[in-house]
Amino acid sequence: MTVEPLDRSIDRRAFLARAAALAVASAAGATVAAPSMAVASGALTVNPGTRNQALDQPNAYTQPRPEAVADPTELTIAEAAWLIRANKLTPEQLVEAYLARISTYDGTYQAFNLVLADAAIAAARDAARAPRPGALHGIPLAIKDNYYTEGVLTTANSFLFKDFVPPYDATAVARLKAGGAIVLGKTQMGPLATTRATTPAGVVTTVNAWTPTNRNTDPGGSSTGTATAVAGRMATSGIGTQTGGSITAPSNAQNLTGLKPTMGRVSATGVIPLSYTRDHPGPLARDAKDAAIMLTAMAGEDPADPRSQGLPDVPDLIDAATPVYRRNRVKLRWNTRIGVLPGFTNGTSATAAARQAYLAQLAEIPGATLVDVPLPEGWSQLTGGTFNNIRLPERSEPFMPYLRTDLRGFGVSVTSWLQGALLGGNEFLTGQRAKLLLMERVLNDLFDGCDVVVQTDPVPFDILGLPEIAFPIGFTAAGVPIGTILGGLPYAEDRLLSVVAAYQATTDWHLRRPADPPAQARARAEAPTQELRLTAEQVAELTQ
Repeated sequence: MTVEPLDRSIDRRAFLARAAALAVASAAGATVAAPSMAVASGALTVNPGTRNQALDQPNAYTQPRPEAVADPTELTIAEAAWLIRANKLTPEQLVEAYLARISTYDGTYQAFNLVLADAAIAAARDAARAPRPGALHGIPLAIKDNYYTEGVLTTANSFLFKDFVPPYDATAVARLKAGGAIVLGKTQMGPLATTRATTPAGVVTTVNAWTPTNRNTDPGGSSTGTATAVAGRMATSGIGTQTGGSITAPSNAQNLTGLKPTMGRVSATGVIPLSYTRDHPGPLARDAKDAAIMLTAMAGEDPADPRSQGLPDVPDLIDAATPVYRRNRVKLRWNTRIGVLPGFTNGTSATAAARQAYLAQLAEIPGATLVDVPLPEGWSQLTGGTFNNIRLPERSEPFMPYLRTDLRGFGVSVTSWLQGALLGGNEFLTGQRAKLLLMERVLNDLFDGCDVVVQTDPVPFDILGLPEIAFPIGFTAAGVPIGTILGGLPYAEDRLLSVVAAYQATTDWHLRRPADPPAQARARAEAPTQELRLTAEQVAELTQ
């Protein structure tokens, strides 16, 4: 039987109905199961009960590059897993290598707000004696600080949760640990997941790993710390969350491959909430293969999260992220029409040039067909700030007791929380209707002529709960990474990974790492410095 990508078997109208049900559940505060998604036969899937078997397939292991063998912190997950399975590297050696970099460089990077050194070493020693469940066995990860971690301070980098110690792990964290992963620490983030990483009062903390001496260079947010930890070789991979670009933006800013799954593909149970219909947990990794390994561990139904129930089984993502060759030449696993939006390559900037080269490279890969796709009717109105802001009441509603008692707890982002509390019910309902209209036009019109679509912005795919993947395509003259985003149909993570894996097999952007911070930068990081604080206008722009 020919294996087709999962998006070929999805009923788009059923997905639209499911989105409508989730919108109603959000408005009603209900926790009812959404309608199930029907799946036709022919899609290769992985039963949730066999997650570790999926992580232990041959394609999950990659023989490492020589330069990576020389420095364990250079290894991808797949490369480290190959060495660990071959008894050429122990989990303890890998953890100690990362802890050494954290000790040396995180004073400059400020990626972590809590490092669990003793616990990580103990877990690595236990891993050396335990059965190996798959490619995540002994792999050190960075966890965004809005994921519950049992017995470990979880603050969402906010005043509100400054003393919160959860009694259990978030579902995604528990599944990564069950796969053998080791938690190195909790990472800095935008306060309550609203901006780039700052203190709750708005003082900038985490820097871009590519420009550690210039805090003005945007490192992306709100999953800033995870991105900087992975880019700065202080963790093999990590996890973040996205409501409005918080996985794709830091991945593009720091030369990573970040995957925002379809809504519900990964349970959000145990994640401090921002928006019931738009919160997406997902990985920030070094390449498509690593993103696939991470998502394979994280994804699947969770009885505690109705958004995750009734979905198609998780496809073989690791296989999808493995390049396919014909006569020693890379080709796409599945013939794919790549939609190019109007204006994607316009201009003479370094970004425009990188996009032009990226499309040219894609066009050279057998199986890829570039097609120009028009924007659906009413695109600018339906994706603009007015309708985009319907998420703000979802943000504010669970926090109303705090809003009524002490606004200071919300720190620098308080204005957007108040805006959500004050938005009228009629505006919210109108916005929900507009969202469903936008989804119908995206599913039926935008994807009428293509299978995936290039994007310059995470909007509207995070509004609609559709999957998207961010990955590097070049650098500016100043050495700052340039990234792009591909969006897909519901549950099309397998197709997105296959396209990016083929592109990365023909380019080396994803293999480039930033230089270590200079000694003088580390010295300055240890000395008192003048604050760099986000302005009220910057905060308002980032939280809309």
